[in-house]
Amino acid sequence: MPLKISVNKARCIASEDCVETAPAVFQLDADGKSEVVNPAGAPDATILAAARGCPVKAITVVNEETGEQLFPPPKK
Repeated sequence: MPLKISVNKARCIASEDCVETAPAVFQLDADGKSEVVNPAGAPDATILAAARGCPVKAITVVNEETGEQLFPPPKK
C-alpha cells in the first residue's frame, strides 16, 4: 500500500533508530534530524517497525489510499 510518512523534526532527537531499521527510507539531515528520503524504500512492515522504534514517536505513517493513520494509533 502507498504510505505517507512524515517526521516531526521538533520532536526528533536523532536516535537514528529509524535509519538503522530502514536506511533506504530514512536518513539524517544536516541538522541531525531524521527525514524521509524514499517512502517506498522498504516493505510496509519495515517502515512501521521503524516508526514504532522511534523513542519519541516522531514518525507518523498514514495509508494514502484510505487516509487511515497506521502509526501512532489515532487517539479514541
